Amino acid sequence: MKTKYPEKKFEDEEELFGQIDDDLAAGEEEIGKYKEREGKLAGIVGKDPRAAQFLSDMANGKDPWIAVLERLGIDGVTDLINNPEKQEEYAEANRKYVERIAKEKSLGEEYEANLASSMKLLEQMQSERGLSDEQIDGAMDFIMKMVNEAIMGKFTPETIDMALKAINHDAEVEAARAEGEVAGKNAKIDEKLRETKAGDGLPAMAGSNNGPSQRRSRGSLVDYAESIGIKV
Repeated sequence: MKTKYPEKKFEDEEELFGQIDDDLAAGEEEIGKYKEREGKLAGIVGKDPRAAQFLSDMANGKDPWIAVLERLGIDGVTDLINNPEKQEEYAEANRKYVERIAKEKSLGEEYEANLASSMKLLEQMQSERGLSDEQIDGAMDFIMKMVNEAIMGKFTPETIDMALKAINHDAEVEAARAEGEVAGKNAKIDEKLRETKAGDGLPAMAGSNNGPSQRRSRGSLVDYAESIGIKV
């Protein structure tokens, strides 16, 4: 086990037997895949024994089409092509071939046109934002990684986390902006309250010519809050 996993120390039995259990499970899964593939090949050969020789020729590095001619000859191949029972199937197969080739050509041309436009966009963004070549390359590598994963149907936690951050970015920015506005308004209210307390000064002295002092009226907290845009 240490030879197979040199990076592991296997300091206790739990780690050792845990790895053995994982290896056994992986081996059983791999055997299941082998049996599935063998079953499919057996089915192909069972339907047409000539397929076995075709596959054998390919496995041995022999041109399978040459092997077909050696076994059937030109006349045999011609007879297969002209088989009246297969004409509709041949026509349908040829139609699919032509459509596939046309689609591949169209996609190739569209890809080249889009790529040229995308490269100009990358150059423009790099210039406007002052990005380095390494940053641009890193962004493109990440995009290609996501595309390849999507094509293969394989998604990693890292990719999913990045996608979640991307789709939640605008909402998080808006929430932060709203929190900043509230914090700013609260700060103004606190500042106004401090000014109010600091402006009380000394109490007026009562004298023979002085009546009771009248405290200067100040706006209420509610009035002030509404004056700076907070609806109460």
